[in-house]
Amino acid sequence: MPSSLAIDGGTPLVPQDMVKSWPPMNQQDRDAVLAVFDSDHLHGTAAPRALELQEKWAQYVGTKYALVTNSGTASLHMAVAAAGLGPGDEVITSAFTYWSTAAAILHHNAIPIFVDIDPQTYTMDPALIEERITKHTRAILPVHIHGMVADMDPIRALAKKHNLLIIEDACQAHGATYKGVKAGALGDIGCFSCNRSKNLSGGEGGLLTTDNDDFVARAARLREFGEVVAATGPREYNAYGLGWMYRPHEFINAFILSQLTRLDDNNSQRRQFANYLTSELAEIAGFEGPYTPDYAAPVYFSYVVSFKPDQLGLDLTPEQWKKASQKALAAEGIGLGQWQTRPVPAQDVFHDRIGYGKGCPWTCPFGRGDVYYDEEYPLTSEFIASHAYLRGVHPPNTMELMKLYVDGFRKISENATRVAELADE
Repeated sequence: MPSSLAIDGGTPLVPQDMVKSWPPMNQQDRDAVLAVFDSDHLHGTAAPRALELQEKWAQYVGTKYALVTNSGTASLHMAVAAAGLGPGDEVITSAFTYWSTAAAILHHNAIPIFVDIDPQTYTMDPALIEERITKHTRAILPVHIHGMVADMDPIRALAKKHNLLIIEDACQAHGATYKGVKAGALGDIGCFSCNRSKNLSGGEGGLLTTDNDDFVARAARLREFGEVVAATGPREYNAYGLGWMYRPHEFINAFILSQLTRLDDNNSQRRQFANYLTSELAEIAGFEGPYTPDYAAPVYFSYVVSFKPDQLGLDLTPEQWKKASQKALAAEGIGLGQWQTRPVPAQDVFHDRIGYGKGCPWTCPFGRGDVYYDEEYPLTSEFIASHAYLRGVHPPNTMELMKLYVDGFRKISENATRVAELADE
């Protein structure tokens, strides 16, 4: 007999206070941050924790250099600028990503050109890239989304064929690998976010990686007002270019350094939880977990659930089944969320050509007024409509919680006819 749904008065499966938030913090983290007060170093790119974090992150990723920044968005903007991209240059990127990916391109007067996603991995589809390449194209910006690396071999082959740079948006992929190589070491420049939600959390913060001497030198100048700020010696106070203030403070660096000591362990737990959930959901009609290709070892920044009403014989669209299931699961104490509601090129900033300075970068010299943004990205739209993210698939949560999640999905599946009614409520 199907069990009684919480939405109909049954007992919720997951206690209200059972799901713990990210990141897990301990006394080591507190001691690391508090030690900054006694260090006499609160900020600066030459501060000891900034330098230590750069060295350790470069070593971890496997690149020659790393730079600390104050956000993932800053690292993306620094990368675009350091690579020499500018007015009218086109950068090909994914239609499914966070807005910052495209904003970093636009903020340097370059033009984002979008491609649709692979329907299994939700990263940019390499097969769609070459048709977007024009004489204006200068770079490809793949996004390692949800902790899943993009398929980099065909992307790198295209970059080599057309003499293009590769900037990796690895903001959601700390520790993820492609054929054994870590995200951030798969292109010319890698960019990471360290805000609270990310696998490597600093509350805020970001990191940039590269093997290129010129790129790291430019990025370092742009990070701090366009100046060259050496670790030792007097400061010149001379701007060599138009830079910004993208440096983090030492409290952020200290927290990230402490969290870095447990990144691999935390990622391992995420993988364990994700593998269990995916295996169990494969046996429950109406839902599926994420697909993992042979080339990838993802780190599950987000655990993606696919909604499959056809498996239950329901006369609902995936979007309707998702809506109904989310209501029933929420009553059981199981949260599902979503952080993107439309393809990035469908956002108002592109449709209305919202910019700065009387229409820049759209109508400024070297801009391209004929560039398209109204084309549809059906697979991106389909993904957004038919998927959601399961909250809490990370430590300090436990396998006990994952098992309750599985019980919850099974409960919804067993009561599918009743749950389907919630789609219209």
